Amino acid sequence: MTAYWCAQALLPTGIASSVLIEVVDGRFTAITADAEPGTAVRLDGLVIPGLANCHSHAFHRALRGRTQTERGTFWTWREQMYSVASVLTPDSYYRLARAVYGEMVLAGITSVGEFHYLHHAPGGRRYDDPNAMGEALIAAARDVGLRIALLDTCYLAGGIDQPLNEVQQRFSDGDAVAWGARVGQLRGAEDVVIGAAAHSVRGVPQEQLNAVASLLPEAPLHVHLSEQVAENEACLAAYGRTPSQVLDETGFLGPRTSAVHATHLTSVDVGLLGSSGTYSCFCPTTERDLADGIGPSVALRDAGSPLTLGSDSHAVIDLFEEMRAVELDERLASQERGHWSAAELLTAATVTGHRSIGFGDAGVIEVGARADLVALRLDSVRTAGTGGSVETVVFAASAADVTDVVANGVQVVAEGNHVKLAVGAELTASIEAVTR
Repeated sequence: MTAYWCAQALLPTGIASSVLIEVVDGRFTAITADAEPGTAVRLDGLVIPGLANCHSHAFHRALRGRTQTERGTFWTWREQMYSVASVLTPDSYYRLARAVYGEMVLAGITSVGEFHYLHHAPGGRRYDDPNAMGEALIAAARDVGLRIALLDTCYLAGGIDQPLNEVQQRFSDGDAVAWGARVGQLRGAEDVVIGAAAHSVRGVPQEQLNAVASLLPEAPLHVHLSEQVAENEACLAAYGRTPSQVLDETGFLGPRTSAVHATHLTSVDVGLLGSSGTYSCFCPTTERDLADGIGPSVALRDAGSPLTLGSDSHAVIDLFEEMRAVELDERLASQERGHWSAAELLTAATVTGHRSIGFGDAGVIEVGARADLVALRLDSVRTAGTGGSVETVVFAASAADVTDVVANGVQVVAEGNHVKLAVGAELTASIEAVTR
């Protein structure tokens, strides 16, 4: 048994003081407020549940600070992303992902949904282990104490009725049947969920979407949706329907599905996502970095689509920023304030987010749940004087305020440092290796 004592902790009933928490086999077994610390590990500040990053492309982190000032669109940025994708190997991807995942843990993230489509060697050649790249991601996550949902992604076309380009050949298994055969060799574990994804209606032909949706019927299912106007236009031209309508007709929408971005939607699209209970995964820092646009978060919520959050391209890895950006972007679009409460946004980043990537027993500090704890400073220049409330967490704090992280009952961040690795040095070395 391991014990942690929290000066303040956010429990399901609200913020409590002097909370003694006992953990056995990675689960909370006892939670007592107004308790003495005894010999327990002390966590100062305000302790919240672990955060869920529901949409990640680990290798995109290599582009941070290298593409932000160049003129262009998502499509011109994509070419720069492909230059990184073209050189990664299982070994270099492991080193890069390990550092990126270390940065996530330092930011209070305890579970990640990795949207994984970089499967093969250049030219589409298979590695001896056809899942070598996916296994590298799993190993990297385990090394830093991060749970991972490996959302193995089917990617078959360079666009609707378009062939794959040279780099995209690394992403493709040829067809959905071959993709499914490879995915079937992956194995989950207590800290690993194997999920499925279709890259988009651009990347998977309509007639193969149902095969992707059917492969793992109980597992998380993710898809990029209507991130760009050009995607919608191409889909309408080819199929006479929006991407949301195509996904609905091919059995893709539903309560285990996450529609990532969901930026450019019609009212019919919003209704389809809401009525099916499909999650809407917003990634505001990436969506603004790539000039994607502002998605209809309020309309989706009101229609019944639960909100989750991701850092996507990792222009920023800070789920606190993603949380408040949903509300702040809605203010810009509507010229009104007060669309999302702090509690709603924190729920999206914790309970709902974990559920959407297959860790439905995480994201809350209660007996029986996975033992994840994130301690935030209340005396930094960002949080001082804010009152130490849920509003502090969402609208004042940042990843820089995370001091300690416990994941699955094990302390992986202490006093602002990862207990196993020097993340900054590893990021520098791994990124320079693939961008020089």
